[in-house]
Amino acid sequence: MRAAGDGVAGDGVAGVGKEGSRLVDFYMPLLIYLEIHDTTFQIYRKLADKVSASGFYVVVPDFFYGDPFQGDPFATENAERPLPVWLKDHGPDKGFEDAKPVIQALKSKGISSIGAAGFCWGAKPVLELGKYPYIQAAVLLHPSFVSLEDVQPVKVPISILGAEIDIMSPPELLKKFEEALNAKPEVDSFVKIFPGVEHGWTVRYKDEDEVAVKSAEEAHEDMLNWFVKYVK
Repeated sequence: MRAAGDGVAGDGVAGVGKEGSRLVDFYMPLLIYLEIHDTTFQIYRKLADKVSASGFYVVVPDFFYGDPFQGDPFATENAERPLPVWLKDHGPDKGFEDAKPVIQALKSKGISSIGAAGFCWGAKPVLELGKYPYIQAAVLLHPSFVSLEDVQPVKVPISILGAEIDIMSPPELLKKFEEALNAKPEVDSFVKIFPGVEHGWTVRYKDEDEVAVKSAEEAHEDMLNWFVKYVK
């Protein structure tokens, strides 16, 4: 587990001791990226530092226990360990259960308000947390494995940031999410579809691609603003 607070990274949650600190719990969607151990992680690190600079304490648990998915999840020739096989060991339901002791440990240190951001695979565990008083706000970024039935019971303010080009959460499905959430005025919600981008755009981009960086940073800012508004 990695934690970032005041721009510093460390291990575990033992360092969480500031009264009134806030936490954003990142579920890392690294399972779908080939550059899982280097390029994408560095982007996550920069994002975690950005969020912590706004007064949050950021925890990035390794819910994959050192066993992230390798290769292209949509490639049929990945016969050695295709995505359905990998998911038997790392299903989103396990991510939900594994988050409980992390949250308990943080709350035992005096943190009373927690936000959760789920990228790709992490979206569904975050939704599960949002059905109970585990967290106070949720953000989903290019969610995967999420159905309309998963979204409907959420009880905390939720923001969903999706891509125009995404077979995991196509715009048609995102619009259904929006309609379902709009039918629940007691739960504040925000759904945004970013034009011209693909699944994973918030963490899988090259620094020299100015257009990609601008779109990713816009999503990061939307996420941060949501937590500033609801995680007090």
